[in-house]
Amino acid sequence: MGAKVSRTDFEWVYTQEPHATRRKEIMAKYPQVKKLYGPDEKTKYIVLAMVLVQLVAMFFVKDMSWMNILILAYCFGGVINHSMSLAIHEISHNLAFGTKYIFANRLLGMFGNLPLGVPVSITFKKYHLEHHRYQGDEEKDVDIPTRLEAKLFTRTSTKLLWVILQPLFYSLRPFFMRPKPLENLELMNIIVQFSFDILVYYFLGIKPVVYMIAGTLLATGLHPMAGHFISEHYMFKKGYETYSYYGCLNAITFNVGYHNEHHDFPFIAGSKLPELRKIAPEYYDNLPCHTSWVRVIWDFIFDPDIGPYARIKRPAAKIDQEKKK
Repeated sequence: MGAKVSRTDFEWVYTQEPHATRRKEIMAKYPQVKKLYGPDEKTKYIVLAMVLVQLVAMFFVKDMSWMNILILAYCFGGVINHSMSLAIHEISHNLAFGTKYIFANRLLGMFGNLPLGVPVSITFKKYHLEHHRYQGDEEKDVDIPTRLEAKLFTRTSTKLLWVILQPLFYSLRPFFMRPKPLENLELMNIIVQFSFDILVYYFLGIKPVVYMIAGTLLATGLHPMAGHFISEHYMFKKGYETYSYYGCLNAITFNVGYHNEHHDFPFIAGSKLPELRKIAPEYYDNLPCHTSWVRVIWDFIFDPDIGPYARIKRPAAKIDQEKKK
């Protein structure tokens, strides 16, 4: 990864994030990239298959011991739920049905949300698109940890706790940093999700409900797949704020590892991002990248130069000025 940077607070920069600049250069040099724009039609079928697999799993776990349920939730159900959360990420960019069928994307997101046990699809979309538009913005990018997180979780033991509790920080942070009114679709997502949970409890009992929610929480905490949360934007090398990962776990995460490529072209489906890299290799091959999400988690916990504070921030006013240019 190259030389690390030692610090105990966020890295402040006053320049525009690089993705818009790189996108403009790539489009000028390789206009054929535009042919990659748009949804992947296979996404809806993958989502359907994952939901059906989890429904079958719920039937079998209803008679299992609690210990076996937790093990299965971590090793199997959580893997599917984490993959589904990244399907929801794709859907938030309208990459299942395209921009002509916005409501169909939202409905698919709610359907894919069902095995997760907690309603996240619509709320995630509301905040995630701002993460793309205002990357690094101290006020609008809720992907950045709070100052309190940066100050409290600086030692190995506390960073381990932060990683374990990462799903809670990730999901609750927006409501403290940038609260927004509840939207009608969010309310619909909540009603649909809890109605599903109640039906599962009524027909199968409490164990399948625990299996769903435990899988979601465990697989987004101290879990190999959760390494992508840290690998994407935590600054492992000074001056670089987005990192790609080109390992095997991309196969079950909708290529979310191609994160520089995704931020450069968020309207290209994950399945097509490897093709983007092949078209414009000189823009990506020399960027620092990760080879293991497990190693990312290890380094985050044990390297004193990396932690919740290892992020690039931009003053909100500066970003607004850049957007107006």
